[in-house]
Amino acid sequence: MEIAVAKEYRRNKIHPKKFALYVACASIVMMFAAFTSAYIVRQSAGNWLEFRMPTLFYVNTLVILLSSVTLHASYWGFKKGNPLLYKGLLVVTLLLGFAFLALQYEAWQSLVAIGIELTTNPSGSFVYVISGLHAAHILGGIGALIIALIHAFVLKYQVTEGRKLRFEMTLTYWHFVDLLWIYLLLFFTLQS
Repeated sequence: MEIAVAKEYRRNKIHPKKFALYVACASIVMMFAAFTSAYIVRQSAGNWLEFRMPTLFYVNTLVILLSSVTLHASYWGFKKGNPLLYKGLLVVTLLLGFAFLALQYEAWQSLVAIGIELTTNPSGSFVYVISGLHAAHILGGIGALIIALIHAFVLKYQVTEGRKLRFEMTLTYWHFVDLLWIYLLLFFTLQS
């Protein structure tokens, strides 16, 4: 029976856990599509306050993009037998993930400083809710990074199929939330 399952994986070319991750990412895309659609509908209803997005949101974009680069390089180091590169860049990626969250908080504080609070106007409320939901998904990615770090520093270094799969799923999710942030920032920029 187990041999049949292994052959099934090879025939389908996708691991069931990866498929589940792709389905989860598709659900997240649908949720953010619903929120951005609601944003557009509510904006056309009037009583909409126009404002520029704080510069920190753009700085944050560079941080999250850099984190994708470091995580990808860490994965490359993992596969190519370079444990120092693998572990070091995994730590850097985690720190960049925390930096993204800290900068996100500072960007929200910048909104407050220009008079855009959560309950001031629907336009501000949408920015807080949508970017806050994205930050929650970043927290999920940080959880995955912490597990990857535990594996990197506690387990003996070896490239096994199971560890490679977990790392690939972490990498896929992290790239996904990065691309999602770029979409959201472009959306906010073009709508304001």
